[in-house]
Amino acid sequence: MNLDETQRQRVTAWVLQGAKLSEIQSRLAKEFSLKLTYMEVRFLVDDLKLTLKDPEPPKVAAPVLEAAKPADAKNAPLPTGPPGAKGGVSVTVDQLTRPGAIVSGKVTFSDGQAADWYLDQTGRLGVAPKQQGYKPSAADVQQFQAALQSEIARMGF
Repeated sequence: MNLDETQRQRVTAWVLQGAKLSEIQSRLAKEFSLKLTYMEVRFLVDDLKLTLKDPEPPKVAAPVLEAAKPADAKNAPLPTGPPGAKGGVSVTVDQLTRPGAIVSGKVTFSDGQAADWYLDQTGRLGVAPKQQGYKPSAADVQQFQAALQSEIARMGF
């Protein structure tokens, strides 16, 4: 494709502004009456030795768990000892995430009660205790949230 210097400068400006190939294709047709295929536009950009900008990845919202914690829960010590040991809360992450969740796993509270947990696509945390009607203590909930947040951060979420 042979473009004059003015046309090359315009295409370069569009690429620098972050235009996508389809946008460049449309602008070429509209402004210069050049009907090019998508592939021809791609070759044109390559011939001009231009690099398209990658779109910015979407911003990931801060985990809901952080907002749900009381201010003093951030400083609460994490439990020590083996998972499921009395006096501590242990959190595990499933290898195979449950349907409808972005991450899921299991939690064992300090009194030995177990529950399944999941984080859905909207960032909501769900906990389903094995024993119907079970409610963990406030201290256990704080330890669970802190342990879950550190486990999820360790995984790169």
